[in-house]
Amino acid sequence: MDIIFKDLIKLWGVPVNQEKINFDLPIGLISTDTRTLKKGNFFVPLIGNTFDGHDYLEEAFDIGIQAAIVSEKFRGSIPTGLLHWVVPDTLYAYQQIASLHRRNLNIPVVAVTGSVGKTTTRELIRTILSPLGEIVSSNENENNDVGVAKTLLRGSEADAAIVLEMGMRGFGQIERLSRVAKPDIAVITNVGQAHIGILGSRKNIAKAKSEITSNLRPDGVVIIPFGDNLLEKALIEKWSGRIVRVAIEGFSLNWLSCNDESFAFQDIEPDYLSQFDMKNNLISFEGREFKLPLEGKHNAMNFLMALTVATELGLSINNLDRLNINMPFGRNRLVDCGPYLVLDETYNASPESVIASLELLVSKPGRHFAVLGEMLELGSQSISLHQKVLKRAVELGLTGIVFVPWEEESSILKKTIEELPNHDLVRTPKDAAMSLLSWLLPGDNILIKGSRKLELEKVLPYLHQCPRCRN
Repeated sequence: MDIIFKDLIKLWGVPVNQEKINFDLPIGLISTDTRTLKKGNFFVPLIGNTFDGHDYLEEAFDIGIQAAIVSEKFRGSIPTGLLHWVVPDTLYAYQQIASLHRRNLNIPVVAVTGSVGKTTTRELIRTILSPLGEIVSSNENENNDVGVAKTLLRGSEADAAIVLEMGMRGFGQIERLSRVAKPDIAVITNVGQAHIGILGSRKNIAKAKSEITSNLRPDGVVIIPFGDNLLEKALIEKWSGRIVRVAIEGFSLNWLSCNDESFAFQDIEPDYLSQFDMKNNLISFEGREFKLPLEGKHNAMNFLMALTVATELGLSINNLDRLNINMPFGRNRLVDCGPYLVLDETYNASPESVIASLELLVSKPGRHFAVLGEMLELGSQSISLHQKVLKRAVELGLTGIVFVPWEEESSILKKTIEELPNHDLVRTPKDAAMSLLSWLLPGDNILIKGSRKLELEKVLPYLHQCPRCRN
């Protein structure tokens, strides 16, 4: 059911220039971007750190928009004759519209959060649910206050489901996104060390992630990895409904020694227990084996969660064959660079994701190299967590590591990798590439991974220049 102008009056009162509209008419498509704005749209000018959508009100009016909302803080001119509401905050008003649209949709909404693997799990869910019909899903980085609302507004009754990714950098953010989305199913992929510098502890991260249940439908379900006691405790404090726990036999959450809680939930068992054949990249689920579309133990867990979502929505797993997933740039991407293979994980990094990627790297035959960038937002634990990750790389027997720090003090980490046959600490992606190129031989495998700010994707073009790898 379309949102009509009368619905908005219930939210914000009577608009300016009300005589120009029939309140029983639909408000039209909602747009925040004048670059894609069309005649008859409803314009929401958002305010960012470096832009103000209100600067384009005249342009939007000339295009022929039906109406707009305007911040009460805006001091510029408003086009004469523009039907508009004055609101305290245009972003909040945008979320109100999205929430109203959500209430009109009688289709399931799946929300995904977690320290690591949100995007991968989101894409796996979208792909696995595709036999049900059209699946609306978050695009790229649509996991924030603007993006979640934008994704919801793309959904319609003709779609089979909506899959949302929810990110956070502090308390209250996921709760706000949950209030807008009112999900039927919530997925928490894990509680790791990402953003620990902001939230201070895994306990606080678990509390922040569990906010996803704050507006979960009473008859809904939250899907989590089995064995994380901190997450269990956080959920008990917020959610009294169903919890479905999934596990892979032999897969432990303790590999970073971060699950050291003094309490345990000994009476809890996993609802789904699967086996993973890493050599053949096969996972079992409910009596059936699936070939994973992505490699690695961590992706097996993400896939298991996606299968659980499908089961909860009544999709028969017998209908799932040959799943193809297209991951965004810099995530789970195997790049064939001729005589050697590159695992492109340049989008971002956390301790958990780096170790998972390193373990996938060493499963490949041949020598193994890594270009690792500093993991940011780890706060006072930054040095110790970096040391744990680099020590794990040494334990795995890598042939060489190039480490790219963001801060100068990270140079002390060089000592951790000095026992490797090849090691270096450099300041730029170009320097990292030059060090790597001096070591490479045909048949080598390379992992490139670091926090987004380091722009390690700039290493990739140089790899085609390896003189020993051209023949």
